[in-house]
Amino acid sequence: MKRKLIDIEQATEHFRDGMTIMIGGFMGVGAPPRLISALLNSNVKDLTLISTDTAFVDTGVGPLVASGRVKKVIASHIGTNPETGRRMISGEMEVELVPQGTLAERIRCGGAGLGGFLTPTGVGTVVEEGKQKITLNDIEYLLELPLRADLALVRAHLSDYQGNLTYQLSARNFNPLMALAADIVIAEPESVVDIGSITPDCVITPAALIDHIVCPQENQ
Repeated sequence: MKRKLIDIEQATEHFRDGMTIMIGGFMGVGAPPRLISALLNSNVKDLTLISTDTAFVDTGVGPLVASGRVKKVIASHIGTNPETGRRMISGEMEVELVPQGTLAERIRCGGAGLGGFLTPTGVGTVVEEGKQKITLNDIEYLLELPLRADLALVRAHLSDYQGNLTYQLSARNFNPLMALAADIVIAEPESVVDIGSITPDCVITPAALIDHIVCPQENQ
């Protein structure tokens, strides 16, 4: 069996300049704090960040934006992090705003190997700019393309030593979708338990999707 448990230093071996990274969380809730800190400390730059939002300046993925490590953000809203807006207006960073349901579905399509999907959301607004429009049964739709990443960093409540994951309440948010849509997936659970401790019907993200598990302090 592949040993998936790694320490935070080993996780940094997967970071590189210019990569596309998906990071779970909503306003910082469900974001993987140790992995984000490791990403900051690694000094990688020119990242494309895919996240539901950019949280606050000092919360969740916010410090990545504030430190200037991100060249492009793909998110559903940025209003709670003034640094994101400042960098966007000044031209220091590109921001692609995507309706939240559309963002979730684009990630899901990326994980499912689909070529995209049709949605009426955004028709007649700035969201449609540069996108193909298709009319079916007299209804206009936008063709939205899938999103994938080089790396996904996800936060879990529990993991077993194989990488089967559970999540806690709203901290689940985008994490399971992102675990489907990246070449390498690193999970940061609160605790790691023995194989068999998580019953199969409670597993939300199966171990087959997880490449590495960052060892919690209690398991070191």
